Amino acid sequence: MIKKQIIDVLKTEAAGILEIADKIDENFVKLVDTIYESKGRVIFSGIGKSGLIGKKIVATLNSTGTVSVFLHPVEAVHGDLGLVAKDDIFIALSNSGETSELNSLIPQIQTLGCTIVAFTGKMDSTLAKNSDIVIDVGVQKEACPLGLAPTTSTTALLAAGDALAVVLINKKQFKETDFKKVHPGGSLGQRLSSHVKDLMILSDKTPVIQINDNMTVMIETIDKFRLGAALVEDEKKLVGIVTDGDIRHLVANNKLADNPEISSFMTKNPKSVFHDTPVYDALYIMEQFQITVLPVTDNSSKIVGILHLHDILGKGAFQFNGS
Repeated sequence: MIKKQIIDVLKTEAAGILEIADKIDENFVKLVDTIYESKGRVIFSGIGKSGLIGKKIVATLNSTGTVSVFLHPVEAVHGDLGLVAKDDIFIALSNSGETSELNSLIPQIQTLGCTIVAFTGKMDSTLAKNSDIVIDVGVQKEACPLGLAPTTSTTALLAAGDALAVVLINKKQFKETDFKKVHPGGSLGQRLSSHVKDLMILSDKTPVIQINDNMTVMIETIDKFRLGAALVEDEKKLVGIVTDGDIRHLVANNKLADNPEISSFMTKNPKSVFHDTPVYDALYIMEQFQITVLPVTDNSSKIVGILHLHDILGKGAFQFNGS
């Protein structure tokens, strides 16, 4: 019985998210464009459960490059309204659209000249009628059996906030390299704050072939180390790199059977980093040149290791070398 009730709640809330997904229209697109073009901040306001959801949305936006602030409606009328400026975007959260503490702020916000956005479940509400942009987040059924506690409605509101944040991430082209600036904590932040030597695969586990090796040795080396590439060495110096993609091109052009020399198709003088290069800079190189592996060399171009994108972004368990 309890298990069935749990499943019913989850299905009801999932249905609520799908319900608001069907309501997405040009108003949401307009909101995204307005935030993207704004020179001010995004200010969320709400009370009760909506206020708590607003705080979470603010946290998500701030951590992904959109400067946001939460303004409590009651505190606003006691002085905090002073933090709102003309260029800001004011987003009011209220399922009913009739929250008195929130609606009492609207005339003052209008006087300041801010764009007012309503996230509400009632399109004919006072809040909706006094907003420049209205996002419909109404749901037909709360998961609460009494229909009183905000459950499905707050889940839908949270999902709408996540959708806003993710779309802005894409529109602003917010990348992993930007993440360090606003989110230095956590495992990804820890990796980005370290140096290549902390994450690189050491030379004894690095796929290295000699420039005069044959195709069989090259393919066996790439297959053995499973990093998608092999570093090419000549007289103990890095001179090139061969990737899975290079082999696919050979196969596609029917050239693999010709047993070509490695020097004829390898990438010569590949991008590389030193062991003391900040991981942040290494990731920037990977993003800029659309590559997933970087050779690590010393000042004389001797190979000392290799850095893979997965080791930066945290595929699998994360440990520093020597830890």
